Amino acid sequence: MDRLKGKVIIVTGGSGLLGSEIIARVTEEGAICINADINHSTSDDLTRINCDVTDVVSIQQCIDAVITKHGRIDGLVNNAYPRTKDWGNKFEDINYESWKTNVDWQLNSYFYFTQAISKHMSVAKKGSIVNMASIYGVVGPDFSVYNGTSMTMPAAYSAIKGGLINFTKYLASYLGANNIRVNCVSPGGIFDNQNRTFVENYNNKVPLKRMGLPADISPAVAFLLSDDAKYITGHNLVVDGGWTSI
Repeated sequence: MDRLKGKVIIVTGGSGLLGSEIIARVTEEGAICINADINHSTSDDLTRINCDVTDVVSIQQCIDAVITKHGRIDGLVNNAYPRTKDWGNKFEDINYESWKTNVDWQLNSYFYFTQAISKHMSVAKKGSIVNMASIYGVVGPDFSVYNGTSMTMPAAYSAIKGGLINFTKYLASYLGANNIRVNCVSPGGIFDNQNRTFVENYNNKVPLKRMGLPADISPAVAFLLSDDAKYITGHNLVVDGGWTSI
């Protein structure tokens, strides 16, 4: 496959569970892929750039480095998932400052990365941006899947992902005149060696009877980045094993 051949694509948070699989897939399809992540140093070939998505200076330095080396940016995958140490508290236990910090780190980092890159894409009159959202930006959580565990769905997650989906539609409308496409991918639950009871509860509910895998998500991202999706923008591609269909 070479439908992304030669395209320069930045993936934020590319060292994580989903990000590493997305990078593997788009690289396999021929892209020049840059992993923008805080958890590694910058490599000589700039396939890895140390980037803190919560810091506008770090974001701008990352983008400038890619433009200097390649002269353009064809695609962006907003995938990074920064969060506070108390992430995952139940609603009644969420500290207000923590809530504000998580909204700032996650939703606002997507805003700034997109704003900064879209300026270059607007000059080139082309580009594709994919925002990683979630089924819990589409529907409310089914808290029954957490029965028998200490787990819960963080309230900020639903707020952030729901906001991101509608922000994506705004961007698609605003940037469309410059031939910049903006879409979302909303994964369902992804298996990551979670509590066994939770996994069983989830599997029993979802129509395909299993949690998703990173390899289930990455082809959707690659598709939206590619010219196969050249007339698709403002779309939320849900990849959830049927979760939101019931």
